[in-house]
Amino acid sequence: MAAAKDGSGKGEMATGNGRRLHLGIPEAVFVEDVDSFMKQPGNETADTVLKKLDEQYQKYKFMELNLAQKKRRLKGQIPEIKQTLEILKYMQKKKESTNSMETRFLLADNLYCKASVPPTDKVCLWLGRRGFAMLATLVLNSWPQVICPSWPSKVLGLQANVMLEYDIDEAQALLEKNLSTATKNLDSLEEDLDFLRDQFTTTEVNMARVYNWDVKRRNKDDSAKNKA
Repeated sequence: MAAAKDGSGKGEMATGNGRRLHLGIPEAVFVEDVDSFMKQPGNETADTVLKKLDEQYQKYKFMELNLAQKKRRLKGQIPEIKQTLEILKYMQKKKESTNSMETRFLLADNLYCKASVPPTDKVCLWLGRRGFAMLATLVLNSWPQVICPSWPSKVLGLQANVMLEYDIDEAQALLEKNLSTATKNLDSLEEDLDFLRDQFTTTEVNMARVYNWDVKRRNKDDSAKNKA
């Protein structure tokens, strides 16, 4: 397709003019000279070109849907990671204490259980499919020797998820790394979505210009036939 060029390459890089490459998203090139564009190979008729441009537009819409889903997922994960880090910081302060901590953990929807938790330097993290360590049930799973004595001490598996035991310092470092990665990915997604919107606009303008060119061509041909 003459009106698009692939943005393929290795890794995310910055071009010489400082622009970020949006890998996997073809760039829609503005058709400035429609006459020259329509003379290019593969652009025999306006209907053929409009069909190609519409296919390109639909691909952009599909990419936008996927990126929007990733964005919603990240925007949901980041607050969870931040909340978990706050819990870990609180546990860090309490691990040298000799007093047990009173807490509640979720058993089922709207059902909580009260527990008395002794100080500990170990926590269990759920490692989900997407690689982010989540602790939505941190208090429930942080002291398996107290609350869940029948579970293995190192690795617990549940369908696609895995639970691993960490020192609090290790867990905090892991979550901080995941938070940084998630934040960077969210920023990249925002940039990619902005870039996609520009491609929408360019493709729509190209379709309008080709359509108007075809209308003028038809009117000109009709006028010539009438004069003849």
